[in-house]
Amino acid sequence: MTSTFTRRRILQTGVAAAALTGMPQLGWAAGPVVKLRVMETTDLHVNIMPYDYYRDAADDTVGLARTATLVKAARSEAKNSLLFDNGDIIQGSPLGDYVAYRKGMKKGDVHPIVAAMNVLDYDCGTLGNHEFNYGLDFLQNSLGAAKFPLVCANAIKADGTPLQKPWLVLDREVTDESGAKQTLKVGVIGFVPPQIVQWDKANLDGKVTTIDIVDAANKHVPELKKAGADIVVALCHSGIAGGERKGGEENAALHLAKVDGIDVILTGHQHFVFPGGKEFNNIEGVDVKAGTLHGKPAVMAGFWGSHLGIVDLELTKEGNAWKVANFRTEARPIYDRVDRKVVAKVGSEAAVVAAVQADHDATLKYVREPVGSTAVPIHSYYSLVADDASVKLVAEAQAWYVADLLKTTQYKDLPLLSAAAPFKAGGRGGPNYFTEIKPGPLAIKDMADIYIYPNTIRAVKVTGAQVREWLERSAGIYNQIDPAKGGEQELINSKFPAYNFDVIAGVQYKIDPTQASRYDNDGKLVDANARRIKDLTYNGKPVTDDQVFIVATNNYRAGGGGNFPGNDGTTIVLDAPDLTRDAIMRFIIERKEVAPKADGSWSLVTPPASVTTTFTTGPNAAAYQPAGIKVEKMGDAPEGFVKYRIVG
Repeated sequence: MTSTFTRRRILQTGVAAAALTGMPQLGWAAGPVVKLRVMETTDLHVNIMPYDYYRDAADDTVGLARTATLVKAARSEAKNSLLFDNGDIIQGSPLGDYVAYRKGMKKGDVHPIVAAMNVLDYDCGTLGNHEFNYGLDFLQNSLGAAKFPLVCANAIKADGTPLQKPWLVLDREVTDESGAKQTLKVGVIGFVPPQIVQWDKANLDGKVTTIDIVDAANKHVPELKKAGADIVVALCHSGIAGGERKGGEENAALHLAKVDGIDVILTGHQHFVFPGGKEFNNIEGVDVKAGTLHGKPAVMAGFWGSHLGIVDLELTKEGNAWKVANFRTEARPIYDRVDRKVVAKVGSEAAVVAAVQADHDATLKYVREPVGSTAVPIHSYYSLVADDASVKLVAEAQAWYVADLLKTTQYKDLPLLSAAAPFKAGGRGGPNYFTEIKPGPLAIKDMADIYIYPNTIRAVKVTGAQVREWLERSAGIYNQIDPAKGGEQELINSKFPAYNFDVIAGVQYKIDPTQASRYDNDGKLVDANARRIKDLTYNGKPVTDDQVFIVATNNYRAGGGGNFPGNDGTTIVLDAPDLTRDAIMRFIIERKEVAPKADGSWSLVTPPASVTTTFTTGPNAAAYQPAGIKVEKMGDAPEGFVKYRIVG
């Protein structure tokens, strides 16, 4: 297939971008001036078509096919441009699952996301943490057909050699502002969260190790400069977080910005947007408006193709050295929200659609295959404020699966609990990012809707004290409600990911948000005297610190993901080979029909009368009532959400 985008080994010459001219103008420059546009996609997660496979409906908020149209326009605006991807490309949608579990990837095959990206003529990419979810062979087979190089400086093979090239230098001919040709050497280096060795231990143990992101940069950036790089672009599949650097950070982009020699940071992993985004307000060293980290230009282009990240650089040559004299950053969206409705800003790029149409059609057929039925609706609209049937279905299936595997082991008589979290609960995913399944047939797409990640099942052996701490860590999702202050107060901490709000089925407890959180968003103990978990019981009796439990969970949590007490890899007693969603599917197939029910095993302490305790959820929540809690709709909230208050 012929690409609609010409290969840009000699970078595009055209009309100078209006966006570029929007930068503050330089004064007199002694040497040549080059304007270079650096573009980023990140966290695509196999979202190529503007389609939501879970809802089986078109979706104008996602899709590389739409981002591609922005790329085409952005290139036409600039004399010189480069396009990079920041990782997490081969996992994350039912299309990715179809390729991994039904179609397969042999050496020489072309993964649909790679086929789409090849159309766009990327200059380079890096690896994301989810690249490792299906194993190293699948990873190498999937990326083997890429027509662009990949770099990763902090993932090392067991024999000490890099998993990918740590860095490279792109030699590019560019056009300066006088129309003359110049040679520019662009250094590119990539990074992945070092936690991949915990999160995908089954795939990486004994095969891959990682080093700290900043340590890797300090080692390799001088090599890049020695190799002649005029400027250095860091492809950092790691987010932005403040605080003192201790080493090994999952979100290390801000610390990376302090490394001498790095000029531009393309960041991701957190699924946020930068510049902009309230998540980064009040972090020292971060300028949300200007889009800088410690003064260096940076961008985070959302997720699933929602934005194109753009960093416009103005480079001046002083002697033989190019310097960044000016810059401007932007996260350009593929859609707007007008009157609470999504309005597409661009259409799909035909060449990208053509590259994946066959796999898209096959995925639709795959996800529509029936596996059973549900007698009741399954939704997650109230899953952060009340016991929830969608979470309980996962917990019940996990417990069923683990009980069968442990029935002939030394653990068979220990009480079995099951931890599960509401993955689709709005938040950064938007007002439609909720599970909602009507009564009736359940298809494969519904399994992926109920449980969106390709986690495998694990079981851990923990004490009653660790169960309590586990729940305290989960309870950090709530802002502290202040009865003395009164008035309207928002309950949910928007910076706390819903996938870290574990509900543990099998015990009974209450959560009191008027108390301070014992743990911060990253799982660090911040208040040893704080206690939000109340009345924790098992079979009607208080849980004691020395009781021993088996808890069914997933590989991410058991291996240390989220920094939960009792989960550091040492407490694992069962490392199962099967995906959680496959266990859910088997559970449903065996029963033929399920009717998951929230049984009130946990609840919030009744909020004080002096406070209007609010939370937001999706518009369709109005069709349902939560179990064990009374709520009242208050009105519309920003970005298409709806505001509710808890009344009892």
